Amino acid sequence: MSDEAGAAPGAGGTAPGLAGAASAPVQLAVSTVILALQPDEAAAGVAGAGASEAGGEAADAAASASDTGEAGPGVAAADGRLRLWLPLVRRIRAPYRGLFALPGGPLPPELSLEEAAAFTLRDATGLVPGYLEQLYAFGRVHRGQAPAPADDAEAASGSETASRASAEEDAAAERVVSVVYWASVPSAQAAQVLEEENVRWFPVDRLPRLAFDHREIVDYALTRLRAKVEYSRVAHSFLDEEFTLAQLREVYEAILGRSLDPANFRRRVAASRAVIDTGRRLTGTPHRPPRLYRYDDSLAFADSAPPPQ
Repeated sequence: MSDEAGAAPGAGGTAPGLAGAASAPVQLAVSTVILALQPDEAAAGVAGAGASEAGGEAADAAASASDTGEAGPGVAAADGRLRLWLPLVRRIRAPYRGLFALPGGPLPPELSLEEAAAFTLRDATGLVPGYLEQLYAFGRVHRGQAPAPADDAEAASGSETASRASAEEDAAAERVVSVVYWASVPSAQAAQVLEEENVRWFPVDRLPRLAFDHREIVDYALTRLRAKVEYSRVAHSFLDEEFTLAQLREVYEAILGRSLDPANFRRRVAASRAVIDTGRRLTGTPHRPPRLYRYDDSLAFADSAPPPQ
């Protein structure tokens, strides 16, 4: 947001460069980085048809994967490990026609910022967020004016959903300031999502080339999430109301991208006093049923992270 502020004007004066800029069109948009945890996909771990359409590294990975059709976040894993996924919308108009982008669009005058972010999530996935937080405002002067690659002829026949969800920067001549939210979706809900035309789910480490500065936005959202999970109960938003310590550890491992020692993790959780033993145990397990826990609701979703550079 610091790149949006001009120098403070002197008494009775005007900040340098602002007088002529007042007439330039500025569009306010809202986008949402939607994250869900689901088992990893077999082989390459990319969203099948969506990756091949997007080109780049994701398409190369998809080419070596087994033919799984249009894979979504609930695809079974070869090893069962959880992985972060997010939905992207293929743009059907210039600029960047044919590339994928974050779900988003111009701010409707009748909606608040948070309402618009939640609407974006429902429009792209049909889901209600387990957690929704404002991430940052991205507003570099020329962020919506980069030259687009060659158009994808097939993209022109896209769905109405893609037209709405990917309309964030339709006019390249306009300056677009995007207020970005990030949202989490409980795994049980995400596993039931059916992909629409031009809406695809991708693992966060197998993303295609994204339109505009949306890769920067995704990277910052992941930085925020990884910093936040260390001291807040944000992991709760990916879980059911009650969970085992093993399930909680799997969420941490998926977010942080590394394995955690079970005994050390158990001690850290106990020391944090963030979870409460419900006195119940998980049923239907072949071995001794593990204890079920819930989060202490008095622990807030505290937030702190440095701004993107």
